[in-house]
Amino acid sequence: MSDKPKDMATLRHNLQQHLTQIVRERDPYLASGGHFLVREYIRKSLVQWGDVETHEFEHQGKTHQNLILNLNTDSNSNLPPILIGAHYDAVPGTPGADDNATGVAALLELAAVFAASPLKYPVRLVAFDLEEYGLIGSTFYAQHLKENRQKLKLMLSLEMLGYCDNTPNSQTYPNVLKPFYSDRGNFIALVGNLSSLGDLISLSRQMKKHGMPCEVLLDPSNGRLVPITGFSDHRPFWEQKYRAIMVTDTAMLRNPHYHKSSDTIETLDLDFLTKVCQSLIIALRGIK
Repeated sequence: MSDKPKDMATLRHNLQQHLTQIVRERDPYLASGGHFLVREYIRKSLVQWGDVETHEFEHQGKTHQNLILNLNTDSNSNLPPILIGAHYDAVPGTPGADDNATGVAALLELAAVFAASPLKYPVRLVAFDLEEYGLIGSTFYAQHLKENRQKLKLMLSLEMLGYCDNTPNSQTYPNVLKPFYSDRGNFIALVGNLSSLGDLISLSRQMKKHGMPCEVLLDPSNGRLVPITGFSDHRPFWEQKYRAIMVTDTAMLRNPHYHKSSDTIETLDLDFLTKVCQSLIIALRGIK
């Protein structure tokens, strides 16, 4: 699969197919059947491109799994990987279409693209569990990497990518940020820590160049001053001093279906999701 615009229809179709499998109640404790089905769908999708590793951790008396696929490790073994992650659990009572089936669907398509046409850097794709219980899966994994002195070029957290609203005042913000950004919820946001500044600029420029409205927020405080900037799986990597960026449609600041039973496929803008995914593929190729 190439990165050319002519593949947009195929990409949109593939994302939609993933969503039909992932969008269901999948809380690991209260909807364990759905949670199991989604986890195994992710495993089945990733194993097409290589061996899928399982990173296990314990929480509340149950063993949980982060699923990991490493790509292009042989030819670029001297370079640190770009880690791209998305959480596959959902809060009780919601099918979690935007939160975070959109992120997982994009993760699976990035795996297919970068397996066929590798980046300069190795790529590590991780499906995290227990994000909704306090970033548990990503916290265990970030600690594991740090304890084993593993380096990363960059960590990207794909967190809700499919809700768009072009109407005025559809986008909200914490008061400290409101004067600086658009009031229309029609862009993708990149939120990074200080060490990721160069990559924030590079990714945003490339995404805008290819037609994706994009806003950047740098948070040198790692979520302490504006806590909402740390509400996803990038934050444990911030805490372990890795470069990390959240890619997001801004979640509850835009999407009225956030953490509700109404977070369904029908509320998504699949053209917006496809454009986010396509522009991110192109932008990652420009990482120096």
